[in-house]
Amino acid sequence: MDRRLLLRAGLAAAVGSTMGGAAWAVEPDRDVTFAGDFDELWTTLRDRYCFFSEKRTDWDRVRTMYRPMAVQADSRDGFAAVVGQVMAELYDPHTSPAEAPAGAQRGAISDIVVDEQNDRAQIKAILEDTAAAEADLRFGDLILAVDGQSLAPLIQTWTPKCLTSPDPAATAFALGRAVAGVRGQPRRYLIARGGETAREIVIPIRPATPKPNVEWRRLEDGAGYIIIRSFADDAVTESFDQALAELGDAPGLILDVRNNGGGDTAVARPIMGRFITETKPYALMRRREGQGLSGYWTETVDPRGPFTYTRPVVVLADHWSASMAEGFPMGMRGIGRATVVGTPMMGLGAAVFPIVLDRTGLRAQYSAEPVYDVNRQPRWLMQPDVAVPDGQDILAAGRRTLAGLIG
Repeated sequence: MDRRLLLRAGLAAAVGSTMGGAAWAVEPDRDVTFAGDFDELWTTLRDRYCFFSEKRTDWDRVRTMYRPMAVQADSRDGFAAVVGQVMAELYDPHTSPAEAPAGAQRGAISDIVVDEQNDRAQIKAILEDTAAAEADLRFGDLILAVDGQSLAPLIQTWTPKCLTSPDPAATAFALGRAVAGVRGQPRRYLIARGGETAREIVIPIRPATPKPNVEWRRLEDGAGYIIIRSFADDAVTESFDQALAELGDAPGLILDVRNNGGGDTAVARPIMGRFITETKPYALMRRREGQGLSGYWTETVDPRGPFTYTRPVVVLADHWSASMAEGFPMGMRGIGRATVVGTPMMGLGAAVFPIVLDRTGLRAQYSAEPVYDVNRQPRWLMQPDVAVPDGQDILAAGRRTLAGLIG
């Protein structure tokens, strides 16, 4: 209970004592706390979320539908579940709560990527080194049901409820949520493969195996290979510098940002700075300004020593390259220092702002500043220079591309 509620409760008790027990009615804690936090969230997104023009979401209807549910929540977890539903109405994986109770539906991003095929989900990519990769799932498999429920009604369940008209992007978001399953629980898929009888495959809960944020080695042909798994730790820049010190004489470099969840420009920009000798633009950005967006401003990269790597560079990206791991390939291409090889990336097109709701302390983030390349093309629509079909070897394609650049 916050200070205002404590004062109100104390005053009511005092008046009740002096008036023979006829105390003022006191609102339940949750009515004030949850209603206030709902209004804070809804208003913040109304005023600062940057992609309303890209969505078909009726934001006033969101308030009408979900505010009563927020007020009636009987616990913080119950309120958090409503917050998750509200943010899912924007069908933007970058706009979501930072916490969710066990038993809640997972978000739209998981260890598999699927396309809808006649109310079925066809697997187009599986994330390496995950429980899904170790299960008997294959590229092209059809998921008919998840946890005993047919896919079509699941998609309907998770499709946003406040759309002004149908949107294929909202359907794809719902499909992602449907196959992601429930937090804290294994997933059970009913799989159809070719002419085989449909069978159930269980994807167990398996904690991720920790790996270094930066690893490097010299390939058999002498090229350098540096894996960057995150841009979220300042130590990444130092580790990259160590890698480049060892591989600085390589005839070419492959920088691998596949399965990289992103991070901070303050980490990624110094890495880009090792490849240029003068300050260069690498991105353009905007933000909400009234009902529209501001003009563009330019983000730049400064050169950084102790030496500049000037030989050919390839950046590898995949469906799980997210946020700053999308901005990094875009930026390396923008400064004229890399060829991007792989698949389309996650499509998270904006820098995010955090929000901590005043009363419950629930944390969330939302898309706030759209990002564009130096030619004003949206980051969320970025395509690789060398597209690798799903199911094929991205590293092998990157090595072939680099060999061609070296000559």
